Amino acid sequence: MSLLSIEGLSLDIHGLPILHDVSMQLAPGEVFGVVGESGSGKSMTAFSVMGLLPDGARARGRIALSGRDLLGLDERALCGVRGREIGMIFQEPMTALNPVQTIGDQVAETLVVHGAATRTEALRMARDRLDRVGLSAARFPLERYPHELSGGQRQRVCIAMAVALRPALLIADEPTTALDVTTQAQILDLLRGLVEEEGMALMLITHDLAVVAGLADHVAVMERGRVVEQGPTEDLFRGMHHPYTRKLFAASDHVPARTARAAPEPLLELRDVVREYRLPRERLFGPVGRFRAVDGVSFTLHRGESLGLVGESGCGKSTLTRAILGLEAMQGGDIRLGGKRIEAGRAMPAALRRRMQVVFQDPYGSFNPRWRVADLVAEPFHLSETPIPRDKARTRVAEALDAVGLTAADMSKYPHEFSGGQRQRIAIARALVLRPDLILLDEAVSALDVSIRAQILDLLADLQGRFGLSYLFISHDLSVVRAITDRVLVMQSGRIVEEGPTARVFDAPEHPYTRQLVAATPRIPQGWTGARAHER
Repeated sequence: MSLLSIEGLSLDIHGLPILHDVSMQLAPGEVFGVVGESGSGKSMTAFSVMGLLPDGARARGRIALSGRDLLGLDERALCGVRGREIGMIFQEPMTALNPVQTIGDQVAETLVVHGAATRTEALRMARDRLDRVGLSAARFPLERYPHELSGGQRQRVCIAMAVALRPALLIADEPTTALDVTTQAQILDLLRGLVEEEGMALMLITHDLAVVAGLADHVAVMERGRVVEQGPTEDLFRGMHHPYTRKLFAASDHVPARTARAAPEPLLELRDVVREYRLPRERLFGPVGRFRAVDGVSFTLHRGESLGLVGESGCGKSTLTRAILGLEAMQGGDIRLGGKRIEAGRAMPAALRRRMQVVFQDPYGSFNPRWRVADLVAEPFHLSETPIPRDKARTRVAEALDAVGLTAADMSKYPHEFSGGQRQRIAIARALVLRPDLILLDEAVSALDVSIRAQILDLLADLQGRFGLSYLFISHDLSVVRAITDRVLVMQSGRIVEEGPTARVFDAPEHPYTRQLVAATPRIPQGWTGARAHER
């Protein structure tokens, strides 16, 4: 018997069709994967189950939980279902958590709201749930706030909230997208354990086929609001009958054609870089502690080379990146770009700054939403030696947009008018407009679905070949680093523990930590993908 039955679900919002005749069946204790690109309807299907649709939405069909039709319930009745019978884990834990409430209060809130416990009992049960998801009382007291936790730890709090009342169905919407590979593996193991021990069903929404292959019993593939293929996971991966399924697989395994070759001339040189932070005193007159986030890092990046930097959250990647950009003071060492010393923590001369640009993980967060694309891309022109005339500036912005696959007509638009992949292209255009020698890419494709990621990787490879760019590619996604880099550095606890040609490091890792990272990377089991998967 099915726990959740979705039959002929169609949805439109203000008359715009979103879902078309979607049907799925979830059994108790089953993991059901829903995969597809952004805009395919995955999350809207989940929101329909939860009754969290926006104003103007009209749903038709049937959504039954243990035989009870959820589409016929009013808001009051749905509030009784959410949390008690259905729990949901959202993609971004920091926005799902209340920043001014402790983690204990937030987990206990579900229990109190549903009348399952008094506040005292709820806090005791919250402690038990947090222990269950790996946040022990010794290190993670109930009084902690979300900002005091890492991304993976915040996601565990969200899971504890979702399972506080042991619901029959758990919906996880991209729960590991922004996490590094070892934290991702821990979260997936936790979800698998909860399903096995609690007997709940799990609807896992993701664009990562390897994650689904390793966890799901059944899979549904969605495209433009329709389920185009579904079935047992192994059968679906071995068959891949629908062209869209084969397209997703090809994109997830995509390696861009790269023509650039590194020159022997060094461009970026780091020697024994140290960055320390002062820690608060543990007692009134106690000694001042020091935390060394970057501990004696040295490496050289050559002209035309792509260099990867990988490691878990907290290993020091971002701190090192800020030091290279001159945004973090150093306590020791030397950083040089083209032989010129970067005085980290001090204002960088414009002549040096324009040789180095950066592309961030979240382009929307790095844009002024009130600026048009023309102004966003032209922003680096203030670093030019002489003022650039307005007509020439517009010409160069148009050229930069054309180079990244956009058009001059896009200059008059605002960031919210573009998709995530298009916004990342705008961010790359902004980094490219001054024709720098080096571009730092900080998790530049980690939030993109597989087909858009493949397009951006192709774009980066093409730009490098055309303009002779050098890349420092910071990422937790080892498959992306393998596809786009010549060499890779592996960072742990502020130190570079292994470096070498990318293929050698990933295929024959020498350091135990590198082996741990490689082992934690999700993979589609060998033999599951037949000849159909490689058809174009």
